Amino acid sequence: MPKPKRIAVVDNEEIKDRQESLFIQSLCPINRSGVDCIGVAPEDKTLTIDENTCIGCGICVKANPKAIQIVNLPAALDEDPIHRYGTNLFALYRLPIPKQGAVVGLVGPNGIGKSTVLNILSGNLKPNRGKKQVEWQEVIEQFKGTELQAYLENIKNIKVGYKSQNIDALQKMFSGKVSELLKKVDKENRFDSVVKNLQLERLLEKNMKELSGGELQLIAIAATIIKGGNFYFFDEPTSYLDVEQRFLVAKEIRRLAEGGYENSKQKPYTMTIDHDLAVADYLADQVHILYGSPGVFGIVSPPQGVRVGINTYLDGYIKEDNVRFRDKPIVFSRVAKSPEKKKPLYDFDEFEKTFSTFKLKVSSGSLNQGEIIGILGSNGIGKTTFVNMLAGEIKPDKGKQLKLKLSYKPQRLVFSAEEGEMIVRDYIGNTTETQNMIHMLKVDRLSDRKVKTLSGGELQAVFISAALSRDHDILLLDEPSAFLDVEQRLILARVLDDWTKTRGTAGFVVDHDLQVIDSVSNRLMVFDGRPAIEGVGNPPENLKDGMNRFLKRVGITFRRDPQTGRPRANKQDSVLDREQKEKGQYYYI
Repeated sequence: MPKPKRIAVVDNEEIKDRQESLFIQSLCPINRSGVDCIGVAPEDKTLTIDENTCIGCGICVKANPKAIQIVNLPAALDEDPIHRYGTNLFALYRLPIPKQGAVVGLVGPNGIGKSTVLNILSGNLKPNRGKKQVEWQEVIEQFKGTELQAYLENIKNIKVGYKSQNIDALQKMFSGKVSELLKKVDKENRFDSVVKNLQLERLLEKNMKELSGGELQLIAIAATIIKGGNFYFFDEPTSYLDVEQRFLVAKEIRRLAEGGYENSKQKPYTMTIDHDLAVADYLADQVHILYGSPGVFGIVSPPQGVRVGINTYLDGYIKEDNVRFRDKPIVFSRVAKSPEKKKPLYDFDEFEKTFSTFKLKVSSGSLNQGEIIGILGSNGIGKTTFVNMLAGEIKPDKGKQLKLKLSYKPQRLVFSAEEGEMIVRDYIGNTTETQNMIHMLKVDRLSDRKVKTLSGGELQAVFISAALSRDHDILLLDEPSAFLDVEQRLILARVLDDWTKTRGTAGFVVDHDLQVIDSVSNRLMVFDGRPAIEGVGNPPENLKDGMNRFLKRVGITFRRDPQTGRPRANKQDSVLDREQKEKGQYYYI
């Protein structure tokens, strides 16, 4: 590691009480020239080291090792990168280690190099080590004696199965029935097994153009597994899937990695990226954290066990590299927040709507100013149809429509050819009132980019900003967490809370990331029924009752990590699973 550009000093009460900073300064050689390397912050009286005057002598740590600790802040490593896209462009340092017969998870913010990792390990990108030209053998030599050496030596023979983040491309590439597509790519005779395990029977006769976002995600995953390969990479495999489907997919990917198919010749290498931490925890065996400066440089951490790795990511401090990449740890609430007393906005009647193949019935309820109601339920159960009826977009068979203005962020991030050529500033429209929200979502830095050039996470933030900018009484966000990283999801929760409270409007958020729903919602509406056949919407209720109602139907319980409070899925029929089900405590304990 090079000398860091900045050094933070963590002090304790011993330093504050005894003012040992003066003693430490007297020991430091640099102070003899009249320049202080250590100062006391006037705000909170904590000690800091001046990044411009510190010479890295280490005397301050030796003088009081219990009271003071030097921590590096993210900086590009003093070594050749694995790959650099050009002068002053993004650079990636280190590579994760693929593991045969195991699932390796990549955790980190968007724009930190996860796609570059994929392209290198799949053989699609020859790393240049920051130089104009480099031989492949030179790259291999860099990893001589490590597990990566054997992998890279055999990379030309690697057959890659890649489930892209952009699943909409599948509909552009293939037309016809789902069954035709899956049978066309079936090289390993896995069609029957995968269709059964992912419960795809009802989709086989559907045309590809008719699939919803969740259905398309399942087909993309199925096609990747059925096609076969030596190295599988699943980029956000749970986006658009409901909670039950997410764990169904996680089980199937684990089966794939462990060589669980009858005709598997050998156990493959498997890597995943997922920002739903509960699923990532359930799915992976070990993780690599990617940190640095998004869009500038990314560093791959050493591998860690999945629980320790995810907790390290949330804490923001990597012990092995002695680097703090986040100011404050992310800690989750262990108890449900109580609903706030808010001024009533509207009361809505019972709604009913019958389509040719689907029937929906929703109980009456209320909507308050400045609140967000989270909506949970399986895909195809009528969640979006309900809000569209409430706002007058769809005429109900029973129930009084409210003359409200609806601003809708759809589930699928689809735009026309004309919209794709627009710059972000023009696509969002009037941003006078939403400028602060756009800054929090980091969309302002995208203002001059064309919509068609954006990544999935960037596009999601732009779609949310556009929904906020439109005049509305009710805000409806369908799957706003898709493609956003963990920190962006928490920022989204703060943005929506501030927005509805400031304007006195109300919002509905449909999402399948339980932590997002927990963070953003004041109350919950749970939808039961049979997907694509019958939906039943329950009235809004408090978070604890709503979560327990939903997870009891799904049959999944969560325990709490003692360090971070994050929810971790219990294994089916484990001791904790049985105990929590008996007590009716599925999410909050």
